[in-house]
Amino acid sequence: MPSITVKNVPADLYERLRQSAKANRRSINAEIIVCIERVVSPQSVDPELVIVRARELRERTARYRITDEELGAAKADGRP
Repeated sequence: MPSITVKNVPADLYERLRQSAKANRRSINAEIIVCIERVVSPQSVDPELVIVRARELRERTARYRITDEELGAAKADGRP
């Protein structure tokens, strides 16, 4: 299997990669491979599946009504 060496990785990027690998219970190498696959692999979207998921989300969140003012305030205050 071919190997790739990546040099001069910025410290903050490496730290984010390390944290992502830890959160996903992967090695840093495995996390890098996943990141590369996401970028170079074609991502086909099934429109019907998107619609189904949107409807499910609407059903689950229908009881949580917020006003435009509440939404604006949440944006202004920042999100947790």
